[in-house]
Amino acid sequence: MSDLQRERGDLVTADRHLAAGEQRIAEQIALIQRMTRDGYDTALARDLLRLLEETMVTWKDHRQLILDAIARHERALAPAPQPHPGPEAS
Repeated sequence: MSDLQRERGDLVTADRHLAAGEQRIAEQIALIQRMTRDGYDTALARDLLRLLEETMVTWKDHRQLILDAIARHERALAPAPQPHPGPEAS
């Protein structure tokens, strides 16, 4: 497996983790709303939500690093540009 293929696989995994993280955040927000409605203390639930949101920032940063690595690999694999002949070549 090439480095580029591995990075693309890592991107798929990162996207899957981000989607799952967004789902967890949505569920935590809904839980906090129910707890608030029912009169429960939400301090710990809000702390967890803050931690989930901070984790998402880290995961998004990691995803960007993967995208940067993919771009570097693709540039390295691209053929070198050919010099354009000037008018004297005609």
